[in-house]
Amino acid sequence: MTPHPLRTVLHDEIHTRPRPAVKAPHAVSHISLLQPQRMPRPTPASLIDWCVRHAVDPPAPGQSHFDADLGSLRLKWERHGEFDDYTVYSAGIDPEDPFARNPGDVVIADLLQAADGEMIAALRIAVVHAGTTRIEEKTVARMLGSPNFVGAKISDGQASLFSSFRLDERGFGRFLLADAVTTPSQLGRAVQRIIEMEVYRMMAMIAFPEARRIGGELDRIEQRLSDLVARLDVAPAEEEPEMLHEVTRLSALQEQLATSAAFRFGAARAYRSLVRQRGEELRESRLQGLQTPTDFLVRRFEPAMATCDAVAARLESVSERIARASGLLRTRVEIERERQNQALLGAMNRRAKLQLHLQQTVEGLSVAAISYYATGLAGYLFKAAAKAGAPIEPELATGVAVVPIALAVWWAMRSVRLRLTREIPID
Repeated sequence: MTPHPLRTVLHDEIHTRPRPAVKAPHAVSHISLLQPQRMPRPTPASLIDWCVRHAVDPPAPGQSHFDADLGSLRLKWERHGEFDDYTVYSAGIDPEDPFARNPGDVVIADLLQAADGEMIAALRIAVVHAGTTRIEEKTVARMLGSPNFVGAKISDGQASLFSSFRLDERGFGRFLLADAVTTPSQLGRAVQRIIEMEVYRMMAMIAFPEARRIGGELDRIEQRLSDLVARLDVAPAEEEPEMLHEVTRLSALQEQLATSAAFRFGAARAYRSLVRQRGEELRESRLQGLQTPTDFLVRRFEPAMATCDAVAARLESVSERIARASGLLRTRVEIERERQNQALLGAMNRRAKLQLHLQQTVEGLSVAAISYYATGLAGYLFKAAAKAGAPIEPELATGVAVVPIALAVWWAMRSVRLRLTREIPID
């Protein structure tokens, strides 16, 4: 049996992008950089330069993920559709000051100096030992640098997660992960879920400013559409071209907005579902007196996503309303056109009848003219016959011949007209 050429690649895809094991104490620094929408994207020059300086084999062209192990440091790079991820794992940090600058932060800063793209997400996760007791809230506040934070037990109570969801002085979000009895692989999966939840949340939020901008544009389009519909039954016929131009312009504006927003809103829905999935995978349970991270996101992140959904629905609604208004306007134009066509046909009918009357008048004049010339010819014939000795009085004969000649001409013309009428009926 011949295997599919992509069978091995597709089968092994499930093993790509492995989640490194993490053991407390540990610091994880992560940044996500938005990349230009061009394909294919080359491997970041800053990453290749870093690999050369540290005697590490750089990723091959077309490779979408890369790991470099430097003992106590581990660098992980991943390429996604819209962004690149850089994650540095640093072991052996100070558990009393887990967010202090560490070698991993130096690597991140080094990569940022020459990296392409715009930073959309940046976070640091400090993994510390918790033992069997809960870390005191004042200790958490000191470590996070904020007295206002949320927290929950995760991984079925085997660890605790705390965060203020605020940026520190360096522009990084802070997450404190207090390990109790989890294994390194479990802790590594929890770290990856926290990173993905934060990154996908930020990627989804890119659609929110776009939704507000499009919402303002839709307000103006809907107002103009409402004014247009109000004019449909009162505007005079001479304003119809201007109204057609207006509805065409509104349709073009709506299509431009829909086209520009289609990808962003679709991506936001996909990222939103991933945020929800990663939050569920954390398997949270409440800590007394604290709001859980997912509850915090539901109250603040979900309304923004609901706004995006509402604007997307408005785009569809406005499109349908413009289509209905266009249909009504076309119906009005067709009715007006039919009325004008009927008036034109009526005028043509009146002109045809007038032409018929004129033709009949001309026909009478034609009978008289033809009879006159025919009588003249008959007079010449009678005069010639009289000269030849025929007992004919030319003037008398000519006068007598006028009536039969006129009748014969009239009958001949009438016969021609009747024959033509039968061949081409006139209503």
